[in-house]
Amino acid sequence: MGRCRVGRAGQGRCLLPGARFPCPVLPSARPPTGGSDPPRPVPYPGGMRVRPTLSWTPTGDLPPGTTDLAPVADALSTGGVLVLSGAGISTESGIPDYRGVDGSLNRHTPMTYQDFTASARARRRYWARSHLGWRTFGRARPNAGHRAVASLGRHGLLSGVITQNVDGLHQAAGSEGVVELHGSLARVVCLSCGTLSPRGELARRLEEANAGFEPVAAGINPDGDADLTDEQVGDFSVVPCAVCGGVLKPDVVFFGETVPPPRVEHCRRLVREASSLLVLGSSLTVMSGLRFVRQAADEGKPVLIVNRDPTRGDRHALTRVALPLGAALATVAGRLGIPVDSPAPRRAGP
Repeated sequence: MGRCRVGRAGQGRCLLPGARFPCPVLPSARPPTGGSDPPRPVPYPGGMRVRPTLSWTPTGDLPPGTTDLAPVADALSTGGVLVLSGAGISTESGIPDYRGVDGSLNRHTPMTYQDFTASARARRRYWARSHLGWRTFGRARPNAGHRAVASLGRHGLLSGVITQNVDGLHQAAGSEGVVELHGSLARVVCLSCGTLSPRGELARRLEEANAGFEPVAAGINPDGDADLTDEQVGDFSVVPCAVCGGVLKPDVVFFGETVPPPRVEHCRRLVREASSLLVLGSSLTVMSGLRFVRQAADEGKPVLIVNRDPTRGDRHALTRVALPLGAALATVAGRLGIPVDSPAPRRAGP
């Protein structure tokens, strides 16, 4: 097995310049390197749940949404606001959300950690769909919502940004110190030796291994997956880790997998230090985000939500503003006298 080069466990360095990540693998992790299925799932320190939470049905006793932005503006005017963003903030960038009327879960079941590690066929299907989706996903541009968050941060009104998204659009808009709760599609991790590498590098290798792979996808999903049939996937070739020949996985938290505990504790500390919590574009269906809403409410801190549909955290919130995010945040920034910067230049291709 190749030597881990991430964090303390490997006593080495990450391949990504300036990266600061905890070691993402256990010393005992040893997945298969060939195309056959493994006898058991590959260990991963983030842990796994038995059943991933994919849906939530609102109950009739939830408080109604509003169009009044005054509570959001008031909270931001005092500073110390912690932002928790979800897939809804990226829909205006062309990336759909999971839930809602047009959510991807209406037509698409996301990959789970259990399926990915248990089946070579599942990995082939995932990487075929993800490779095609990355061509579009990797070129998405920040929208007015991302730019507003970045501007509010630069003017000292935010204490931090936690995002459930894996698209990197907050950083592309200029936000600093963003905590990627569920990881990033821009990185790839080897489940055997722990090497982290840029997604662009893998994309080039997959292009070389699958010349002529140009299926037309029915759609793209928040996890970067493109909708392909099994016939379109065909005999797509998956490439191994260039260092040790191990199994490659995007450096994201799959459904059915839990967020690494150190990352959770870091987010809990951000909640403790914040004056209020502002949720942007998240249904809060999964516990990875909902726990921070509950924590803020338990600590007596105002929770404000901007999301067009009801959320699992509404009963803990001071208000839920049911308006489109980009326009809502731009309006709030305008009331505070903060300009929202012009659109960011297009990111380099994958």
